[in-house]
Parts: sequence; structure tokens; C-alpha cells
Amino acid sequence: MKMKLPFSGGKRRQDQIVVIDLGAKTTKAVHMQRRPDGLHLINYTIQDAPIFEKTPSPDLLAEHFRSVHSALGARTKHIAVSIGVNDSVVRQIELPPMPVDNMRAVVKLNSKNYLQRDLSDHSFDCQELAPAASASGEQAKSNGKSRVLVGGARSQYLLDIQAAAKGCGLVADAVLPGTIGPVNAFELFRPDAFGRDVVAIVDIGFKTTSISILNAGELALNRVMPGGGDKLTAGLSDSLGMEYNEAEAVKVGLPDEIKAQMQMLVTPLGRELRTSIDFFENQNDKPISEVYLSGATAKSSFILETLQEELMLPCMAWNPAASIRLDLKPDQMAALEQVAPELVVAIGAACATLN
Repeated sequence: MKMKLPFSGGKRRQDQIVVIDLGAKTTKAVHMQRRPDGLHLINYTIQDAPIFEKTPSPDLLAEHFRSVHSALGARTKHIAVSIGVNDSVVRQIELPPMPVDNMRAVVKLNSKNYLQRDLSDHSFDCQELAPAASASGEQAKSNGKSRVLVGGARSQYLLDIQAAAKGCGLVADAVLPGTIGPVNAFELFRPDAFGRDVVAIVDIGFKTTSISILNAGELALNRVMPGGGDKLTAGLSDSLGMEYNEAEAVKVGLPDEIKAQMQMLVTPLGRELRTSIDFFENQNDKPISEVYLSGATAKSSFILETLQEELMLPCMAWNPAASIRLDLKPDQMAALEQVAPELVVAIGAACATLN
């Protein structure tokens, strides 16, 4: 899925890009390059996100972009920015066939009808999707409409990102909804499973968790639910009477004596995910074969095991760089396997930008 939000700083296709995934707690960024032999990961960095209560100012964003870009040591000035689910909207709708520019205008003027919210202050991008795998050719023809993936974000936020990039000497080529990053990364990671199987991709963020269900390459369901790594850490902190930072430190390693408390915290998340899976399976009469999890929380083997028991499906963390050529320094190469689940969104956004 190549959807971007509609502004472009660069007028020609770039062969390398810095992607900055703006998270609520940490920012993940990658420097990637397209070469004749495929995509290369040149560098990556994970930094604390700026602390702010409201939308960050362009000056604060500019300072952060400068820090991230410097850490990557990239020569290219071209960046793409992935924004979180609280700052973007992604939906599938049906529209009559028309040029993409017209689709954007129609959605903006009729957002309450198509997206069930008044989003007149948003800018949109649209991507026409192939006919659903469950729909026959005759059904698609008689319907006379196209399935369209719509992404949107507040127009002012997009302008602020563009101004922030310009303010630190960079060029913002695209802003992408973070929701589509894991889908793009999974297509690169397992192209066979992407085009053939029914799988669930779950990204556990800091404040929210998203689930995307792919049916033979089709994004059949996407849902964002409240609660993520922060809720698990805060719950552990409260139940054990320890400081938040201490609870965060023990969450991944998880000594045996506190596994019972963590299991009680993870089970509600598993039930929410199971509800989405049951809905898809009942609607489509197709079973989901595997669940792929990303985000910092996915680094905990105990949390994966707990979700696997609740979902009654194989659950695994995955490395989005496994199918990419790596040009990393030795210390980064050694750490990559551990941090890889956190880079899923950034690498997926790079795939959308470079391919």
C-alpha cells in the first residue's frame, strides 16, 4: 500500500529516504536506500519522543527532526514522517470511479457521510484497491463503485511537519499514517504469506493497539483499540507498588514472581483482539492462520505466550529487516534482532516511499 498524505516536498523520486516514525513515547527512524539489488537498511535510531501535552510546535518538531537526522548520519535531506493513530485516520470506503484528486475532494466535503466524523479540517489521500477477494466480477461490476483506502490528518499538522522539516534544512516528501506501515513491511517480510494466507498483524503501541487482518493481500479489517504498552506498565506499577520506570524495566524480562500480575493485565487485550478475529472469521468464513506482533511490548516472550493462549493462534514477534540487505555497523547489527519489532512502522513507511 503506497498511500501518502497529499503534499510533496520533493518533485522527483528519491533513491534514499529517512523515515521518522513519531511515537507517543519513542521515535523510531531508519535510513534506507533503493539499489538495483533491492532495499538496503543503512542505519536506524530509537530516541525519546519530545514531551508535550498538545500537538508539538513546528520549532519543537524541527529540533527533534534535527536530532534524529544527525543520529542517522544521513546525507540525504529527504524525509518521510509516519504519524500515529491519534493523529491520523484510515478507512475503507466505496466511491464511484474517478481521479484521485476528485476522490480527495469528495471525501473532504462529505467526511461525515463517508467517515462518520466531521473532518473538514483534514487533508486526505486515497488509493483505489483491487476488488475484494470475496466479491465476484459480476458483483463488482453491478455495484459500479471502487473500494478506496482513505487516509487523513489535520491540515494544520501536515503544514507544521512541513515547516519543521524546512526549519532544520530537510525536505518532507511525505506524511504517512502509521497504520499502513506494518502492512507494507509484512509484504516485504513474507511476500508468500502476504499474497496467499489470512493473517493478523498486531502493532502494540504506547497508548493504543492496532490490528490489521490481511486476506490474500487484501486489507480486510483494520481496528484501533485503546490500551498499549503504557497501560500494561502502569498496571504493573500499581499492582506491585513500584515506580513506573522500574515496572517498565521488569516488563520485558518478567521475573516468575510477577508473571501472574502481568497475565491479568494482558488478558483483556487478548480478548479485544479475539473479538476482532472472531468478527472477521464469522463474516468471511475463513480462519486466521497466524498473528504477527510488533512494538516494544512484543519483545516480551511471556506476553506473546499469554496472547497466544488467549487467541488460540500462533503468535510471534517478527523482524521487518529480515528480507532487507543490511549495511549496518557491527554494534547495530548485533542489536537489530532485539529492537526489530519496534522498527516495523518505520521500515513499512520506507517501503511505501521508495517502491
